[in-house]
Amino acid sequence: MVTVTAQMVETFQRDGVVLVKGLWKDWVPQITAGIERNMAEPGPYAAENLKPGEAGRFFDDYCNWERIPEFRDVIYNSDVAKVAASLMQSPRVQMFHDHVLVKEPGTAKPTPWHQDGPYYFVEGRQTISFWSPVDPVREASLRCVVGSHLWPKEVLPKRWLSDTSFYPDPDKYMPVPDPDAEGMRVVEWEMEPGDAVAFDYRTLHGARGNEAGTRRRAFSLRLVGEDARYVERPGKTSPPYPGHEMVAGQRLREDWFPVLMGG
Repeated sequence: MVTVTAQMVETFQRDGVVLVKGLWKDWVPQITAGIERNMAEPGPYAAENLKPGEAGRFFDDYCNWERIPEFRDVIYNSDVAKVAASLMQSPRVQMFHDHVLVKEPGTAKPTPWHQDGPYYFVEGRQTISFWSPVDPVREASLRCVVGSHLWPKEVLPKRWLSDTSFYPDPDKYMPVPDPDAEGMRVVEWEMEPGDAVAFDYRTLHGARGNEAGTRRRAFSLRLVGEDARYVERPGKTSPPYPGHEMVAGQRLREDWFPVLMGG
């Protein structure tokens, strides 16, 4: 059982990010098996995020929890919904999607700085992502900019591989910053398998490449709370979820996005 302290809640609300030690430490074999199944049997959204000639491998895929039993088991039977409810301060926790990100040894390419929120068709103050490695992580950990979830303007979403924007009015967004060059406060942690970084969808984050000699396999789970609502975006969202038939202001449909806690 993971204990969420008042200090952890305060940190998450203030900074938009907090480390949850051992969130899935008892689930590491299960998650590892799910990641390996996912890589062997990629879904329709699977992507390879390197250009020709770039070394290593950077694989990602999402929205596979319904067909990968290991992921479904973790989502429904671990403490993650209770932890999410505490950190978001929400009595209701609803599924959004899962995401696998794998950087093989010798992958120099970093994960670009971005906020998840502008890519998604959901908005609210009660959102949370958990990023958890199944391998020890020393230098390829997730990096988050403290307080960026409170910025008045969202960061322009871009395609990772081509580094191009795809929304029609980029002036409505702030340019992607360079947090290191601009002196922003960035937090990152050395992590053991099953530890998790919990962060708000609006928190700016990225990751270094994996130039170590070990794999960096990570499982992410995205959940939403009481105040989250469907929102129209000016371009194709990620995940796209075609044919969802929701309208702006609705809660996410529960047959596609199950409620894990609360009514």
